[in-house]
Amino acid sequence: MTNSVSKPGGAARPYATLLAKGEDRKLRILDVAERLLARYGWRNTSLAQIAKEAGVSPAGLLHHFESKEQLLNAVLDARDADDDIHADRSGDLVTEICRAAERFDRAPALIGTFTVLLVENIAPDAPLHDRLLTRQREAAQIVANLIARGQRTGRYRTDFDPAIKAVEILAFVNGMETAWLLDPSIPLAAVFKGYGETLARDFAPQAEATSGTSSMGPAGAPT
Repeated sequence: MTNSVSKPGGAARPYATLLAKGEDRKLRILDVAERLLARYGWRNTSLAQIAKEAGVSPAGLLHHFESKEQLLNAVLDARDADDDIHADRSGDLVTEICRAAERFDRAPALIGTFTVLLVENIAPDAPLHDRLLTRQREAAQIVANLIARGQRTGRYRTDFDPAIKAVEILAFVNGMETAWLLDPSIPLAAVFKGYGETLARDFAPQAEATSGTSSMGPAGAPT
């Protein structure tokens, strides 16, 4: 027996096609949710608005996302998936910071949505507060681990606390995302490259730093 269903007129449609169509609809709902949430925030965006914009019925939306909170978490899942695909968490921290500006061209809707959701969920009773707090702490730990590894290998100086520096770095990245939403004309690549070069000089072992030797190559990548 073949995996197909009959359509009016006798033609058969493979189950795979049906599944692909459903997945396409789900991705379209997510795309619309990202745009509307970035523009209006989660408090001022209803599931009915998202469904209408996505061209599906409210019941069709609820088939894919059972609640507004589930949809909000799916939007955050998309941001995390983008990070997982493009970030090299085993690589050099300064190089990764210089590359962070690429996300603004690659996934601008994810940046807008994430920033709005972050601000709207600061209160402890907000629906995404706990997840965002955990995410922030885990991100800080990842950055701190990269710094600590550089210290152990002699690449970075050791007279500063990686955990404190990690908080600073995340504050810079989050702040740049907010600033860009306000003013998209900001020269992102230059700003991130400049910050990365500053970190490279600041992290350099004392002998290298005092000699004025930069650990950054001409393209902003470590040498």
